[in-house]
Amino acid sequence: MARKDRKKIVQLQNRSLISMTTPKSPIAEQFRTIRTNIQFSSVDEELQTMIVTSSGPAEGKSTTTANLAVVFAQQGKRVLLIDADLRKPTVHYTFRTENHIGLSNVLTRQASLEEAVATTAQDKLWVLPSGPIPPNPSELLGSKGMTTLLEQAKDQYDVIILDTPPVLAVTDAQVLSNLADGVVLVVSSGKTEIDAAKKARELLDSAKARILGVVLNNKKVQDSQYYYYYGGK
Repeated sequence: MARKDRKKIVQLQNRSLISMTTPKSPIAEQFRTIRTNIQFSSVDEELQTMIVTSSGPAEGKSTTTANLAVVFAQQGKRVLLIDADLRKPTVHYTFRTENHIGLSNVLTRQASLEEAVATTAQDKLWVLPSGPIPPNPSELLGSKGMTTLLEQAKDQYDVIILDTPPVLAVTDAQVLSNLADGVVLVVSSGKTEIDAAKKARELLDSAKARILGVVLNNKKVQDSQYYYYYGGK
């Protein structure tokens, strides 16, 4: 890869992790607001596991997931970010970790959780990359092994966040929603169609998911920055 291309990728990674690279920026503050709203949405019960999904691709789901993981870690929580998108994983790119061993290896009993988890530049934040892409993602995510993994992770981490594929594309997010304490749905301003967002919610409701709220991103403001908004169910 050319040096210019490598530099471009690093710049994109840095921009996507704005909560870590520029924690005092307005966008980072919005992520902290989302974190606070998520915590307030579950005052009467502990919210330890959550999935982040979207209706379709390229709506900012993975960027939102990564920054939420960062701001929870900055709060002093022990956070595990799991790349549960076993079709188009991105977490290892965002945090610049290896992806030879990951979630798919743990679910097929080829590695332990401890062996597959990687450290990050953010204190108190660990990531479990996807690992090699398997031929049967939905079956793996809905297996007893996934339930066991999450139970094990709960003993070691305060917050567990799963980045999942879009709801309308595959059933993975619906499958995982039954295992998580809540779901955050990401929509993109000017891109996500209203009908698609409604259909995504219907599918999550049918899976008996607890929808914590919706994050609206890519809402441009006058200074050309991006604005993130969290709306309750």
